[in-house]
Amino acid sequence: MNTRSVAAQGRGRARQAANSTAVEAGARAGFVARGVIYVLVGVLALRIALSGGGGEQADRGGAISEIAEKPFGKILLWALGIALVGMALWRLSEALFGAAGPDGRKPTKRALAAGRAVFYGFVAYSVLSFAAGESGSGGGSSDQQSKDITAKALGWPGGQWIVGIAGVGVACAGLWIAGRALLRKYHKHLKMSEMSKRVRQAVDFIGVFGGTARGIVFATAGGFAVAAAVKHRPDESKGMDDTLRSFTETPAGPWLLVVVALGLIAFGAFSWGNARYRKV
Repeated sequence: MNTRSVAAQGRGRARQAANSTAVEAGARAGFVARGVIYVLVGVLALRIALSGGGGEQADRGGAISEIAEKPFGKILLWALGIALVGMALWRLSEALFGAAGPDGRKPTKRALAAGRAVFYGFVAYSVLSFAAGESGSGGGSSDQQSKDITAKALGWPGGQWIVGIAGVGVACAGLWIAGRALLRKYHKHLKMSEMSKRVRQAVDFIGVFGGTARGIVFATAGGFAVAAAVKHRPDESKGMDDTLRSFTETPAGPWLLVVVALGLIAFGAFSWGNARYRKV
């Protein structure tokens, strides 16, 4: 058997593994885990809006800490982290072999899947590290992390441009997320034919509302990063918690944060819908 045929067999087995029920189960578990995090972040943001600020931390670290404080919290964190590993592996399989759908093998789609695999791998690592007792890894403040990273980047040659371009990228990503949600682009990824009329209506409501709210949060965070670059002030950069709190400083007051928080909860529910109906 020559080297070429061995390599071809290896690729075939890898593709078969990527299309296995185990990878599909991991993807669906990952959507459940993502939904849990977004629902908890939304609930924490809602508490901040209704309590006038408080000491809540409305970001992934706050969500992880919230879970850890519950009965069997450590077990739940391990389950959450393992589910996110499943999500990362599924995205990695999409990057290597292409996603479901006619355009799933496009280079741009595969590159996007690779980026998502890295992101979910990092999130899974942070959750599992926190579950293992390294409290600073998963439960830290996104605000302080954002400021530290921005300060370090601003110290590099051309740092202002780097931070500014990154901020524009995040803002554009947020607008893209919101736009796709409003246009219901998620339809092509879901098994819409398997849904009843009432379920389709519910999925569309939480998909549009949740996706738009999520996009607005990303776009706003990107705007703060751009401001940090222009002013050369790391403190202008904000993580998710400070970004969410900034909505209370608008003329709408805390009520805008209430709407955004409910949107994040809706996106969490939409993630659970993906766990059931996503084409994997």
